[in-house]
Amino acid sequence: MIATSQEGNVGGYSVAYGREDIYFPVYVTAALAAIFLTATWVTCALYWLALAVAAAGFTYYNIPLLETGRPTIGANQYGIFIQAFGLIRWRAVERIDLVQIAERAMTVHELQIALNAPIGSALVADWRKRPAYRLMMRLPWQMDHRGVVRVNLEPFDRTPDEIHRTFLRMWRYYRS
Repeated sequence: MIATSQEGNVGGYSVAYGREDIYFPVYVTAALAAIFLTATWVTCALYWLALAVAAAGFTYYNIPLLETGRPTIGANQYGIFIQAFGLIRWRAVERIDLVQIAERAMTVHELQIALNAPIGSALVADWRKRPAYRLMMRLPWQMDHRGVVRVNLEPFDRTPDEIHRTFLRMWRYYRS
């Protein structure tokens, strides 16, 4: 078993959020929040404060997208790790699928990791308890009622096919 409690100390293959122009709105809304807050202070009108809070809330929720150097998902000899979720042991993984989902005018790629064990025994390290200041921030994962962990692969710095192929290769190697 692994005795790590730090998310950053996992080693192996890791993928971080990519640095692209798509995250430009996060910077824009941060600037808008500052402008609206200044307008509230100068004019003493509370409607500017409501706009400032909305813009600051959007920025706060999306801050993890700006953490491009921090490993978000990956795998090592112990299993698959997902930021703010934990380290899933290889034997608890039933299958790893790459699913294309049509959303409006685009296609989103999602990595679906089906578990064959309850979450308590599937996790080698549990990172679901987060610091208070990160509680309302974006998570890279979702879990459905069937025990499938879903990770949207669009914001990452590697292609969805490469991530899926690498996870599959490591899963086949380490589970045997």
